[in-house]
Amino acid sequence: MTHPYDLERFVTAQAAVYESALAEIRRGAKRSHWMWFIFPQIAGLGRSPMAQHYAIVSLEEARAYLAHPVLGARLRQCVEALDALTGTTARAVFGEIDAMKLRSSLTLFREAGAGPLFGAALDRWFAGTSDAATLALIDRPS
Repeated sequence: MTHPYDLERFVTAQAAVYESALAEIRRGAKRSHWMWFIFPQIAGLGRSPMAQHYAIVSLEEARAYLAHPVLGARLRQCVEALDALTGTTARAVFGEIDAMKLRSSLTLFREAGAGPLFGAALDRWFAGTSDAATLALIDRPS
């Protein structure tokens, strides 16, 4: 049976860069370009071709991403690596634009029912403030 979402696009994109992306998070300094497919956002936020290609179209796709044996585990590992950092901010780790993308991604996966990890990360990195644009796009009629 074919999966309704092309989650393999994420697996393929992560194949060559996941370990270095995780190392950058652990060092507290993102330096390369992987945000779109490591911390994906809801469709409708990003305008670039990369952002659109790696956008998550619905909460159902976000749940499928979380349930994927590779992608879900990697996303959780990256959020846990963030949790291990001390004495820094999301903006210092990711830069201003990618910190906004992080907040969007954490909001999406929290809303998808990913458990307390994502809500706790929003609490820690963004004072509990969800991304309003993500919430609005999730709530839009189909």
